Amino acid sequence: MSVSERWLLPDGVDELLPPEAWAVEKMRRSMLDVYASYGYDLVTPPLIEYLESLYTGTGNDLDLQTFKVTDQLTGRMMGVRADITPQVARIDSHLIKTQGLSRLCYVDAVLHTLPAHKQTNRCPLQIGCELFGEKGQAADLEVISLMLETLEIANINNIHIDLAHVGIYKGLIESADLDKSTEAKVFDALSRKSIPELDALAQSAPDNTDIILLIRDIANLSGGVTALEKIRRNVESLKLRSSATILAAIEELQSITNQIQQRFSSVEIGFDFCELRGYNYHTGIMFSAFTLDYGYALAKGGRYDDVGKDFGESRPATGFSADLKTLLRVSKRPDQCVQKTVLAPAGNDQDLLNKLSELRKSARVIQRLSDESDETFSCQQQLVKENGTWQLIDL
Repeated sequence: MSVSERWLLPDGVDELLPPEAWAVEKMRRSMLDVYASYGYDLVTPPLIEYLESLYTGTGNDLDLQTFKVTDQLTGRMMGVRADITPQVARIDSHLIKTQGLSRLCYVDAVLHTLPAHKQTNRCPLQIGCELFGEKGQAADLEVISLMLETLEIANINNIHIDLAHVGIYKGLIESADLDKSTEAKVFDALSRKSIPELDALAQSAPDNTDIILLIRDIANLSGGVTALEKIRRNVESLKLRSSATILAAIEELQSITNQIQQRFSSVEIGFDFCELRGYNYHTGIMFSAFTLDYGYALAKGGRYDDVGKDFGESRPATGFSADLKTLLRVSKRPDQCVQKTVLAPAGNDQDLLNKLSELRKSARVIQRLSDESDETFSCQQQLVKENGTWQLIDL
């Protein structure tokens, strides 16, 4: 390996340099302050755990994204976390063990075997909030509000939220009598919004044609409340076995939409009925936040009431997460986070030291280490003594 190759980072692995590193840190502090003001306590789970713990409640969704190593002390397989949410669920269920509400937040690095999409990397800096112990809509609304405030702190505008609910698809599948193979094909086709494949599947399953065609129509739907009304009318007309489940999900989406619009009138809301992310993980409403400047979700979350079950207690749970690196890239915030830098002369004069302490309350101050050192390249102003007083002059 050549010297030049020795210092190359792996594909999809990046690092934060000035001023981006400071910008991320300022965002992190501001966001955690907001979470604390809502009553959220900060937790820092370990970077690595046994695989059984990391996968609990998520099925195989995290398997392909997790780097695996062998523990030299026990011989058991361990994984570098690809998502912090299951760890926080473990902490709530197994360690905190409260019967009441538990509000927890976190921010730390995760590692993915592959980038989630083309515009991200394999080592996101995940930040998020999780609320345990409340199954009502108020909990989902609080988490969505925190997600939107997080994007506001990142200086991201033109926010669009896509809402979804696993109850709609689950109700449709429960109303059908599909074999496992056909059900998997329907799931895959809906995930990819493949209308021709859904048409073909409807023809190949005559006993469930109406339901598969309804799933196809849902894949074609877009827009606001009118899309919900179309699903409601179609479900009511078919008199499906699980109509109650589907209609309850629609009612919940309608209610959450009204409340978000009341709190955040400038946020655009839509519905993505093909959103099956974490289908085996989520149990209710799901949400993703987008902006026109970025082609993928900036933040996402939803309800996942069953994750804590394998840790000893199944508790209602809802939360969201985002990648600070992505938020920084989209917000274009680094220029706003660069402080004015002042160059000060060398010396131990008490009057000079007092002036430096005063300036450092509002600016970066670099004091020369000697009269010969040249550090003007990073400074915008210089501290000089004129007529017995210290003055700032532009460089």
